[in-house]
Amino acid sequence: MVENKSFQYIKHPNIDSEKWNRCVDMAPNSRIYANDWHLNRTAQTWDALVWGDYEYVMPLPYRKKLGIKYLYQPLYSQQLGIFPTPPKSVAEAFYDFLVSQFRFSDVHLNAENFPVKNDNKLDFLPRHNYLLPLNHDYTTISQAFSKNTKRNIAKANKHHLSLIKGISLEEYLRLKEKYLPASMGEKELAELKNLIAYGLYKGVGKIYGVYSTHNELCAAVYFCRWKERVIYFNAASSEEGKETRSMFFLIQKFIEENAGKNLILDFEGSMIPGVARFYDGFGASPETYFQLKFNRLPLPLRWFKR
Repeated sequence: MVENKSFQYIKHPNIDSEKWNRCVDMAPNSRIYANDWHLNRTAQTWDALVWGDYEYVMPLPYRKKLGIKYLYQPLYSQQLGIFPTPPKSVAEAFYDFLVSQFRFSDVHLNAENFPVKNDNKLDFLPRHNYLLPLNHDYTTISQAFSKNTKRNIAKANKHHLSLIKGISLEEYLRLKEKYLPASMGEKELAELKNLIAYGLYKGVGKIYGVYSTHNELCAAVYFCRWKERVIYFNAASSEEGKETRSMFFLIQKFIEENAGKNLILDFEGSMIPGVARFYDGFGASPETYFQLKFNRLPLPLRWFKR
């Protein structure tokens, strides 16, 4: 705990879960990733910075290597940072403390946390999320689809695909495992299973599946809802699904079903141009959030971690 009574560094076992989740829940910039139940399933270890009586909070997922403590961004947690959006003085106090306590940082803030001028060599690097408001009717929303997206939806419709809402986690994981990305191992898959299982239990998520005419699951998406956002949280496609443009079909049906509601389809964004074009093709607009980086490692390690 630091000397300033308004400002505390709290070890994970001492975090008041009820106050923490209340602060995150009531924050205008609330994100599902900052709930303690989500962090407990994604971060190996995490502590917290707390201002006042949980007036502002910031999760600190960290690791240790060679005796050096550093901040990192957990998988399946797109945006963390400070909740709610703090005044400049509070943000500066948080960031100054991070630099004093950690040797390295590579974390994502949320879209309502803004860069501050600093003397600590902090880098605020822009990243892009993609959001599609669904509060208009489907005709209006679909007019913003790109020509390529409309063409792929038309191709998908020729294959007489079927959409099922609420397929089982087991069926989803079988598809995911069969077409697992090279970057994803058993540990990452187990974390995903844990998150989805808890989301289904909490009633915040549902898995949509697309089936071919011979009843094969060829594409699926786990959507989870937090506040007004429905997050395109994780997806899987088979080779047949890619050929039949099943993911275009799935998203188009989801948009059609939810058009006119006070919801935002949050695609979670991507810095990969091809993936970004896929989201942009449905008329989604970019939302900027920032990656907070600093590097105070000893010189040889500093070069390695650039």
